[in-house]
Amino acid sequence: MDSFSKLGDDDDHVRHLLWSSISNRFVSVFLDLVSLSFLLALLALETLFLLRKWTPIFHFLFFSFFIVFFILRRFVSSPDQVYLVDFSCLKPPSFCRVPFTSFLEHASMINTFDRESIDFMAKILTSSGLSEETYLPPQLHYIPPKTDFQESIREVHMVLFPVLDDLLEKTNVHARDIDILIVNCSGFCPSPSLSSIIVNRYSMRSDVKSFNISGMGCSASALGIDMAESLLKVHKDSYAVVLSTEILSTGWYSGRERPKLLLNCLFRMGSAAILLTNKPKAKNASKYKLVHSLRTQRAFEDKAYYSAFREEDADGKLGVTLKRDLLQVAGETLRSNVTVLGSRVLPFTEKFWHGLSVLRKRFIDKSGKIYVPNFKTVVQHFCLPTSGRPVIREIAKGLKLGEADMEASLMTLYRFGNQSSSSLWYELAYMEAKQRVKKGDKVWQLGMGSGPKCISLMLECVRPILEESEKGPWASCIHEYPVAIDEVDVA
Repeated sequence: MDSFSKLGDDDDHVRHLLWSSISNRFVSVFLDLVSLSFLLALLALETLFLLRKWTPIFHFLFFSFFIVFFILRRFVSSPDQVYLVDFSCLKPPSFCRVPFTSFLEHASMINTFDRESIDFMAKILTSSGLSEETYLPPQLHYIPPKTDFQESIREVHMVLFPVLDDLLEKTNVHARDIDILIVNCSGFCPSPSLSSIIVNRYSMRSDVKSFNISGMGCSASALGIDMAESLLKVHKDSYAVVLSTEILSTGWYSGRERPKLLLNCLFRMGSAAILLTNKPKAKNASKYKLVHSLRTQRAFEDKAYYSAFREEDADGKLGVTLKRDLLQVAGETLRSNVTVLGSRVLPFTEKFWHGLSVLRKRFIDKSGKIYVPNFKTVVQHFCLPTSGRPVIREIAKGLKLGEADMEASLMTLYRFGNQSSSSLWYELAYMEAKQRVKKGDKVWQLGMGSGPKCISLMLECVRPILEESEKGPWASCIHEYPVAIDEVDVA
């Protein structure tokens, strides 16, 4: 991911995004100045009225303009705030646990794998950063695995129903109160859709606005939150639920191509449900408010587009190919996102030193290094993609993060594996269980997925978060973490 360290180098796409962000900020500042000028003009007129001792009708006109001004500013200029009320994560049942020895023994009994494939998967497991406690759905415990349509539907019920039940219970919201439903799953897209399955199961209202997101990879959960925010800006006084999972039984690869075997080893069972709202009364009950969201992608570039690609192998078996240049592509995708996000959230001093280093490198010292802004000046907690231990460490290195900042990501990968897009919520649950998120703290959730695409969510904690250590996926085991993880390289 060397390209990530080259923040500020020539890149037309990044420059376009950065200029768009600066333009939007300029327009916002300009509107604020216009509003301030209008207010000052009204105050000047009132002063004139008092000095000239004009009749009371002029004072009435002044206060009328004053009231109209603030009403327009409230309802036209400022959109409703979007709050994250709460979220739930699935803790799979213990019978779904898959130790390495069981995984490899079962794989060796499947005729489609040869000895080289088994040895390769063994090396991936030992270097992955996963523990012996991760889970696979029951469908993949059979020999051979059951990957037909009906088994995938059973897996949908197993991962989505419990997590939504828990969310509705803990927030005291009825299913018929939900106005917007967004369900994401990359690899499984049945008809009727997953969102229709949820609407049917919970007898939701006929006017619920339901959406189904597929093929968006590990960034889909963050994308769903961004989408919910946009919808809540249009639909007032509403509840939105985002359901995020990956159905593994349809993603199982039974061939022998190594780039496609990686997902068998890294992806594990998990799901999350998130409740958002723009109801003003929810401010005191919600955990977070959504401060920023930003989406960028590089699907316009062939090299990036084909870096993670679902396709058939030579024998016609479907699987996801992960190319060797995936880390480099991820770095380039992340760089454009971080550059624009930094222009929005970083303090002036950090932006100044970064800009100065860019100018110096361009006009004075071509070999000079670009100053990487310190996001820890505005963000206290980081949820990084759990795509693998090398990815976590490379992203942390590029952002100048330490071991403590990577802890939630590394421990989530270790305890639960890569759960695709829902992993971000297991990381946030880890921080809450450790009682590290305080009122006023900001959390940066970074989602990266195939396409490739990168999505940043910035959350701000709006109330004290207590007694989470006995709830959620980390209940009864949070005291065991963090643990030391040995670094093992794959030959």
